[in-house]
Amino acid sequence: MALTRLVARRGSSRPVRLDFSGIALDLTFTNRFTAELPADPETENRRRQVHNALFSRVAPATTSSPELVAFSQEMADELGIADLHDGEFLAVFSGNAVLADMDPYAMCYGGHQFGNWAGQLGDGRAMALGEVLTPQGGHQTLQLKGAGPTPYSRSADGMAVLRSSIREFLCSEAMHHLGVPTTRALSLVTTGDKVVRDMFYDGNAAPEPGAVVCRVAPSFVRFGSFELPASRGETETLKALADFTIRHDFSELDGANNPTSDTYAAWFSEVARRTAVMIIDWMRVGFVHGVMNTDNMSILGLTIDYGPYGWVDNFDPGWTPNTTDSQHRRYRFGNQAQMAYWNLAQLGNAIVPLVDDVEPLQAALDRFIEEYSTGHRTMMLNKLGLDPDRDLDDADELIQGLFSVLQSIETDFTIFFRRLADINAGSQAMSDDELVHAIADAHYEPSAATPEIKLEIATWIRRWLDELADDSRPDDERRAAMNATNPKYVIRNYLAQLAIDNSEAGDHTMVRDLLQVLRRPYDEQPEHEEWAQKRPDWARSRPGCSMLSCSS
Repeated sequence: MALTRLVARRGSSRPVRLDFSGIALDLTFTNRFTAELPADPETENRRRQVHNALFSRVAPATTSSPELVAFSQEMADELGIADLHDGEFLAVFSGNAVLADMDPYAMCYGGHQFGNWAGQLGDGRAMALGEVLTPQGGHQTLQLKGAGPTPYSRSADGMAVLRSSIREFLCSEAMHHLGVPTTRALSLVTTGDKVVRDMFYDGNAAPEPGAVVCRVAPSFVRFGSFELPASRGETETLKALADFTIRHDFSELDGANNPTSDTYAAWFSEVARRTAVMIIDWMRVGFVHGVMNTDNMSILGLTIDYGPYGWVDNFDPGWTPNTTDSQHRRYRFGNQAQMAYWNLAQLGNAIVPLVDDVEPLQAALDRFIEEYSTGHRTMMLNKLGLDPDRDLDDADELIQGLFSVLQSIETDFTIFFRRLADINAGSQAMSDDELVHAIADAHYEPSAATPEIKLEIATWIRRWLDELADDSRPDDERRAAMNATNPKYVIRNYLAQLAIDNSEAGDHTMVRDLLQVLRRPYDEQPEHEEWAQKRPDWARSRPGCSMLSCSS
């Protein structure tokens, strides 16, 4: 089928056929969001406030010389795309062409940013190409990030730079393979154009290579999608979005096709549950989102909007990767569950006009606390190779003691659990020095372990071994279970920065190699052992390796 710069049809479900050098590909666009929800009646792409609408139709900006840098084979397979090396694929997913059955749009939403109501925000740097029906019968929305301005771009240009695009592409797929609920990434394309950015907002703006990421998710609706119409008293718009979301993404709920007050309350409870599951997984792998504003919270409980995120190297509950958050540390690692609760409360406030009684909403928030607390305890016991269903003596004390040990000396969060798994259950006869040495590879400065620190570490390990002694599993089985919970490979900040350095110099090999390694994060992969090492000293304070801004 020929490519076009204009959207020819709205809401069609007719397959669009692309010709990939003889390989036929059918993408069936359903475009439910634009077909069923209120649209911005104005078609001019200019910055403005948009009322009584959930999206504005837009078209991506053209790029000068796009190049496909990397792609997710798993995501391509799920979408039914057999070949990504064709010129037509590159034209569409760089923003240079729009297929006739696509219906591109930018979403209208608001949000609380760092605890303050920000009013209308919206997709200022992203636009959905449309929704497709997958060969398995699921629905996925294809969204380009960095494809040009929208009515929600405010004073920005709607473009994205290569450094942030690499980070988003790699982390989206890394999180998926870690088993963390997340939006996905299909492709990463450089545009051949320069984008001017002030990386640290210090007055030193400079041109950088531009890029476009194709993000994929069943829905990109956020908490802020409901907050904005609620804040404006646009109850019909609020109800239309809630009904649409429940009908298509929470169809298992009673009354999904004709929601009542009870349906809305049950839906809110399910959103809270999914959010708890997501945050527990963040804590399991050491991920820090960095900017948990309500406009960055997925209604599906997916990790969304990979901006100034980071991975905990040395365990520090107070660490944040976001320079904007460096003073108050609102979104620090150890505060993510509290922030999720706060964000859920704002969502609950937004949907109050849809319910007869707010008590079920408060009950759902209370359950979030219970489910997170119980789920976090279970997760930590799994990380320690202990049966969470077994009656453990003072399990919470064991976990709190672990957190103290991890902070007694600078300890790598990821490596510690892999080394701990190697200790056999019958190791009580080992000396304190031997026990500490068994996990010393996780310490950034092993020589800094004083006798008092060594005693604390060894005492905790012996306490852990006492619990293992009551577990009938062989060491090999227990070790395998621990290593299936505790990854060996995560996208450490310095690794992402090295890949960015190489890619900005024209060599994209490390981006592709990292993607392959991160597809198997729990496997040993001895040929890539250097990518499982502690953060090097040079990366402690280097820009991009420690803290980042929201600039992209």
